[in-house]
Amino acid sequence: MSAWSSVVTLLRQRQWTLGTAESLTAGRVCAAVADVPGCSDVLRGGIVAYHADLKGSLLHLPSEALDQGVVSQVVAEQMAVAVRGVLGADVGVATTGVAGPEPHGGEPVGSVWIAVAIPGTVRSQHLSLSGDREQIREATVRASRELLMQVVTGGRPDPIAGTVA
Repeated sequence: MSAWSSVVTLLRQRQWTLGTAESLTAGRVCAAVADVPGCSDVLRGGIVAYHADLKGSLLHLPSEALDQGVVSQVVAEQMAVAVRGVLGADVGVATTGVAGPEPHGGEPVGSVWIAVAIPGTVRSQHLSLSGDREQIREATVRASRELLMQVVTGGRPDPIAGTVA
């Protein structure tokens, strides 16, 4: 069973739905979930908001947060919370960061924030990744899955994969 199959199975067991809000990953988290047969039981959809103006208009993020820099903990957390409301999902996953090849907004290449929101909880993580653009984006997708499993399981062992989530 793939890592993302475990996510779909766990969300299905909890009868939770998932929505994604993605910037640097440009829909790759949503696509990874969509690759799992039966994902339609849990996947509500995804929003790719690459530019700051779309983070504001599609996800309704306040300009005050966006003006301080889109690669930030605040923006990642607000994206994760917002996508839950916009898509009517129980769980929101968000990614924002710099994949390169150049720094952006004062943030170095490889600086990434991911966040997961469920009712009553928002957890975020900063990643300092190395590698080329593709490696940074793929590492972000993997880290998003790991954070999602941690939040959904409450940090307990993953009952499906048998590993600490």
